[in-house]
Amino acid sequence: MPGTPAAFMSYVRFNDEHDDGLLTQLRERLGTEVRAQTGEEFAIFQDRNDVAWGQNWQQRIDEALDAVTLLLVIITPSLFRSPACRAEVARFLKQEGELGRQDLILPVYYISARELDDPQLCEADEMARVLASRQHADWRELRFEPFTSPLVRKAIAQLASRMRDTFWHPPAPTRARPVRTAEAGGAAAGSTEQTGDTARGVAKSEPPTHVVDPFHRGDFATVGAAIKAAQPGDRILVRPGLYEEGLVVDKPLEILGDGPLADIQIRAHDTNALVFRASIGRVANLTLRQTGDKRHGVDITQGRLELEGCDISSQGLTGVTIRDGADPRLRRNQIHDSKQNGVFVLDGGMGTLEDNDITGNTYSGVEIKTGGSPTLRRNQIRDNKGGGVYVHDSGMGTLEDNDITGNALAGVTIQAGGNPTLRANQVRNNKQTGVHVHGSGMGTLEDNDITGNALAGVTIRTGGSPILRGNQIHDNKQSGVFVQDSGVGTLEDNDITGNTYSGVEIKTGGSPTLRRNQIRDNKQSGVYVHDSGVGTLEDNDITGSALAGVTIKTGGRPTLRRNQIHRNKYAAVRIYEGGGGVIEDNDLTANTGGAWDIAKEENVVRARNKE
Repeated sequence: MPGTPAAFMSYVRFNDEHDDGLLTQLRERLGTEVRAQTGEEFAIFQDRNDVAWGQNWQQRIDEALDAVTLLLVIITPSLFRSPACRAEVARFLKQEGELGRQDLILPVYYISARELDDPQLCEADEMARVLASRQHADWRELRFEPFTSPLVRKAIAQLASRMRDTFWHPPAPTRARPVRTAEAGGAAAGSTEQTGDTARGVAKSEPPTHVVDPFHRGDFATVGAAIKAAQPGDRILVRPGLYEEGLVVDKPLEILGDGPLADIQIRAHDTNALVFRASIGRVANLTLRQTGDKRHGVDITQGRLELEGCDISSQGLTGVTIRDGADPRLRRNQIHDSKQNGVFVLDGGMGTLEDNDITGNTYSGVEIKTGGSPTLRRNQIRDNKGGGVYVHDSGMGTLEDNDITGNALAGVTIQAGGNPTLRANQVRNNKQTGVHVHGSGMGTLEDNDITGNALAGVTIRTGGSPILRGNQIHDNKQSGVFVQDSGVGTLEDNDITGNTYSGVEIKTGGSPTLRRNQIRDNKQSGVYVHDSGVGTLEDNDITGSALAGVTIKTGGRPTLRRNQIHRNKYAAVRIYEGGGGVIEDNDLTANTGGAWDIAKEENVVRARNKE
């Protein structure tokens, strides 16, 4: 073998920094795993600005072409915007051509990219076409797992094995497995010869294929018959047509629509359109319609189903139900106009939902209960006839970067022990409150943009106790945050601005803790405490309110310490109609109406305030 095997890693540095050095750790662990499997040193050069990269690139790529160097390509959206990465891939493609090889570029799919997932964008981008044609290692979910996870360690070992097989075994001709065709009626129609690892990759990734055609021009006329005949690991291609049947997948299979999505329709009346109860599988590009009776569009009861690019609805129950510990992946689906929820996760169901459009469902877009704990990223959850997301009865889950808008009730409702994490979502223009936490609901809300909702941005009541940190809560049609009926909660480092009523309203036993918030430019008071509301306000900046900075009345008794209450259009603090409280060490300067407007002092404790 001419030279010592090595690899270059083509990636965008931002992705490594964003994930706290995980790509660097992946490179290190991958190199040592190759050494463990071969007994030989294996270098993976990572930093193209490093001298070692430049010297080795010059020697291995620009001067001496050989077959002992490969390119590890980390696929992210940023990769397609990097001229340096494009140049590296192009140079390796040229090297492969000169060497007669097709196995020297190893893609690792790290973050979903439209250039790879959208067929039109992929076809228009030469680098995307090349990467899509190669057998890639899918790390889109593994990047969220620790390196100590058995799944991650196994994935690294498999990746290292591919490198080992490329370098430490000479290429040899092999044949791909036969593919069943319509004309052959299930027999092999022929095979193609390939060399080296490419052939081995094709043999592994191209399974026996069954064609379903309603005109009887394939292997089967119904999808159910194809499922029954298929062996685990087989692929089923479904041609355009209306298939009046429900599908039950109870073995590992790939079922792919072969044509325009709207023309490939599975329609079930008295059963579920799709039931999945296998360990693993994939269904893509099908229209799944449940047209009546009390059934689901898709019912996932176990395993990991990859459900991609489908159009799903149910006139019976829910569009997609995930339960009993199932952990599917739903990507780029339209889940709409179902009689109950769009997606229902319950009884320990999990799953990852990314880039779906969940719209027009009669109940909530997504409902989570009884230990359900999905992850939702970048979904459109809009215009549902109930709420956007409803988490209750000990439901959990993580919602990140979703657009939750235009729903008839709250954007997000949390109650009865529900405890989700909401991070960096847009919760906007819903027809009631943006986020409603009540009935002992909890939850953590971080860095969300909560705006334009018809009632308050966030409502907390009846024992609700969320944590709000770093949110933008602005331009809502009533108060920014409304705490009532013994609601509590902690609000820290939020920007609460421009709301039509008060920035924060507290009443009827509400008792939140507010620290380090910016409460500014609201169209009534900055903070309004009344009807026996209490609460603790510390180190907040309350400024630019159209009325008083803080208004307290009718039995309100908050504690204010170390706040900046300034530049409000009336007094810094107004207390009347039996209001009171403890007000200490605050800066009450530069307000239009002065520091105080107090009707009676009997319920007020004041000390060390700057006036």
